[in-house]
Amino acid sequence: MRTKSKLLFIVTLMLLALGGATIINVSLNFREYSIKDAVQRASTTAAIVKDGLTAHMVNGIMDKRQYFLDQISNNNDEVKDLWLVRSEALSKQFGDGFYSETVRDAIDEEVLKTGKMVQKIDESTGNIILRVSIPYTATISGGEANCLKCHDVQRGDTLGAVSISLDITDMRSSGMMTILKILAINILFIIIVLILINHYISPYMQLFSNMQKGIKKAYSGDFTHEFETTVKGDGANIVSQLNTLFHKMQSTFGDIKYNLSTFIPQGCVSSADPLHEAKTIIGELSDIYKFKKTIELDSSKSLVYSRIVDVLKNKYNLLDFTFYEVSVIQNTRKVIYTTKSSICNEEVNNEASLCRAHRTKTDVISTEFTDLCKTCNSRNLEYVCIPFNINEDNALIISIDNLNNDEVSKVNVFIPSIKNYLEAAKPVIESKILMAKLRDTSLRDGMTSLYNRRFLEEFIDTLVNQAHRKDETYSVLMLDVDFFKSVNDTYGHDIGDKVIVEIGKLLKESIREADLAIRYGGEEFVVMLHNADDEGTLKVANLIHSAFSELVFDVGNGETIQKTMSIGISKYPTDGDTIWKCIKFADTALYVAKTTGRNKIVEYTIEMSESDELR
Repeated sequence: MRTKSKLLFIVTLMLLALGGATIINVSLNFREYSIKDAVQRASTTAAIVKDGLTAHMVNGIMDKRQYFLDQISNNNDEVKDLWLVRSEALSKQFGDGFYSETVRDAIDEEVLKTGKMVQKIDESTGNIILRVSIPYTATISGGEANCLKCHDVQRGDTLGAVSISLDITDMRSSGMMTILKILAINILFIIIVLILINHYISPYMQLFSNMQKGIKKAYSGDFTHEFETTVKGDGANIVSQLNTLFHKMQSTFGDIKYNLSTFIPQGCVSSADPLHEAKTIIGELSDIYKFKKTIELDSSKSLVYSRIVDVLKNKYNLLDFTFYEVSVIQNTRKVIYTTKSSICNEEVNNEASLCRAHRTKTDVISTEFTDLCKTCNSRNLEYVCIPFNINEDNALIISIDNLNNDEVSKVNVFIPSIKNYLEAAKPVIESKILMAKLRDTSLRDGMTSLYNRRFLEEFIDTLVNQAHRKDETYSVLMLDVDFFKSVNDTYGHDIGDKVIVEIGKLLKESIREADLAIRYGGEEFVVMLHNADDEGTLKVANLIHSAFSELVFDVGNGETIQKTMSIGISKYPTDGDTIWKCIKFADTALYVAKTTGRNKIVEYTIEMSESDELR
């Protein structure tokens, strides 16, 4: 209805402007016409005076001219004053004439001087006086009306002037009446036009109002509005088409938000406009789909983790955060990525259950309670920790810190979306973990859980390249149980397997994390000690050798046995320029230990490869 009022107001202003322009134009034209008409009447009166004076002169009654002039003035209500003015030439020839026939003002002087008519309007509040002075010029008309016969002048000279003052005050009254009539007609016209416009546009305004109401409801996701109108023709067709469109929208869009929420958890996107919300959700789904398709082709779990880090930095503009991987079985936590030092105490990495977010499986937001997580050192700034379970054995934690209260609120909005990406990555990470486990299983001995010979074959070049690049060394120990075949033959393979298992445990306990223990085959084992000097190498070899000799194995029927082992040692790169050569040389030293009495530790020397007796 406001639009209708505006439209009627604008039309009214336009019509009033048009009426005002018309009145002004009519007023100006009427005034100009009235003045022209008055001047014409003055000219006619002057012509009558000229003709009368000529007749008086011809008839020799010029002394009666004043009576003639008075009659003209008295019989014409508009003529306020009428007088004659003699030129200087005429006064010289015939005298000054009557007193009234003298020059009265500058207008008379101008007319006598120029021989041209002069007019002037003198307008006051009460009256409008038109002053007209018309020259009386000497002419030759033929017959008795020949001015040159009586006057001593040349043709075209000014003999005098007829000055007339006309009262044209009635012109104002007539003009005002005309203007009032025009104004009344305009007002009547405006009223009629407004009535007609109101009559014809009201149905359209109602239609527009109804459409506006329906569109407003549509913004909130409600397409049940029924459009109505009394307009015929195209308007009715539009209403019918809109109703059809809204029915289709209601049937197709009614459940779209619910359906989308099965992909994006509720609360991830919040908007009063469901269409905008749906667009945002679809955009989020598209981004997550691209993310998932990308990580599915990534070769490793670490690369998938790097993609998640990129999303956190680029999509959510997180500046300070740490990304952890948690081993539920080992109860440990490992830093995958951090922008700086973690806000968590170091002990949490060795005991992941100390992490509140991991332990409670809920988001930890520091603004919810003072000193919420006791294992965090927040440095008087706020933090948000987001836990996410991959499976029963593995979990992730994203710790976002160095925040103020406003930034915490922004991060809270992002949490559902961040979890959407983690949810998308979950099956891929699970797959990578499983593949890594399968891979690790294929590279480990099933009985001892030590690496197997296949691991050595696949990764030996990597180890050599790394050692060469970093100028590292390895001490290679080849171990073999003395007379192991007799154990299997005498007591059975079960007892032999027990011996092998105990050797695996012993080796794990005797070496460092940087060292490698490998079941090379049967009862043979290879130990590679990283950056160990000669003294350290012998110390580890003696520890393994003595510890194994002290093991007691129950073989049944109350009987026990003890076994010994022989160990051969070589050093990379002192003894050989490849690990394989050093393994061969350690095997040579082991052979020497076996052939020289067993149950001993022998270090490789070059002579062992050169002497046939020692090989």
